[in-house]
Amino acid sequence: MTIAETPAQERRPPDGAATVRLERCVAHTLRVIAAARTEREAAPVKAARRQLAEIYGVTRLSRRLERGRHPA
Repeated sequence: MTIAETPAQERRPPDGAATVRLERCVAHTLRVIAAARTEREAAPVKAARRQLAEIYGVTRLSRRLERGRHPA
């Protein structure tokens, strides 16, 4: 049965409980969208941390190689 075939009596607005459920569902969806946007915006921070970790790793490796060449 399509909306056009549904009698007007059956197309009434939702009752109070259904309205509350709908509002909660919409609120939850908006929170999920906000969290996704925040995560997406945080990507540059993650990339910067990864780059710093690479630099730190290279620095540690070069120091270890230098110590290997110059025994104490």
